[in-house]
Amino acid sequence: MARAGLTADRLTLAGAELADEVGFDQVTVSALARRFDVKVASLYSHVKSSQDLKTRIALLALAELADRGAAALAGRAGKDALAAFGNVYRDYAREHPGRYAAAQFRLDPEAAAASAGGRHAQMTRAILRGYDLAEPDQTHAVRLIGSVFHGYVSLEAAGGFSHSAPDSQESWTRVLDALDALLRSWPVS
Repeated sequence: MARAGLTADRLTLAGAELADEVGFDQVTVSALARRFDVKVASLYSHVKSSQDLKTRIALLALAELADRGAAALAGRAGKDALAAFGNVYRDYAREHPGRYAAAQFRLDPEAAAASAGGRHAQMTRAILRGYDLAEPDQTHAVRLIGSVFHGYVSLEAAGGFSHSAPDSQESWTRVLDALDALLRSWPVS
């Protein structure tokens, strides 16, 4: 019989919290069982495996990021929207490092189709409407924005910018300015 109070949603949230504390790579069903002081077997009625748990955490993180992104973009356009969207990713990674790592987790096609990943792409494309990019340039720009945001956030999280001046906030502002300038003057193919 499953322990009272344990649900897949509760375990997912606890797994996400654990990921933020110890790192996404360290999240397992065994670690979660220790957190709840239960036997591993008692969790298998709620999650199938550590892979299933990580998928659930990834889906949670993608949904949280999409919700924050949508709220940040409301009423914004152009550079203001671009900066707000970038700040969502950067702030989320700082507040929830394990969840941010989970958002990068490779999902199987069925989970990916059910994820909020599509919302992220739609929001990025909405930002790009302010830059008047047509296909295939819009797809190239979506990939560029994702690469810049994720690359900067990952390097910053790894401490890559902590030992030199100027500070990373100043660099981040300049990166956003440069990205905006590039998108406004996108090379015609």
